Amino acid sequence: MVMKEYSLEELASQPLGYWSGEAYRRVVGRIRAELAVENLTQPHWWTLNHVAGAPGRWGRAKLAERLAPFDDLGIDIDGVLIDLIARGWMQEAGGTLTLTEAGEAGRLRARDRSARAHEQIHEGIDTAEYVAALNVLRRVVANLGGNSDLP
Repeated sequence: MVMKEYSLEELASQPLGYWSGEAYRRVVGRIRAELAVENLTQPHWWTLNHVAGAPGRWGRAKLAERLAPFDDLGIDIDGVLIDLIARGWMQEAGGTLTLTEAGEAGRLRARDRSARAHEQIHEGIDTAEYVAALNVLRRVVANLGGNSDLP
């Protein structure tokens, strides 16, 4: 995609809040659209990945606490767990959660769909530029009292 060129002065006067918000809406919207094909929300995706990454580590309360800072939709994580268990994608035994074969297969399908979204997002942006943009946003977050550590 070709972007119109602007002077340094024009770009430097632009509101970061607008552009970071617009980027957020576009990026998250694209990822959510891919996940929706599997009838998943981002909290479903986060849940599947956390449980897959550490089988037997996560109980309901501990996982809900871990995922709460990432949720901007006010989704009930317990409801997500109930849904994944009802689908047969996850099981709970002894207070811990694990993925079933169907859950792992669904997670892998969603991962592949998400990867296509990430390819589109990174199109025309080399790694150094991407890292520089990310570090600028991390600095803004830190300057405003937020946590700039990687999740």
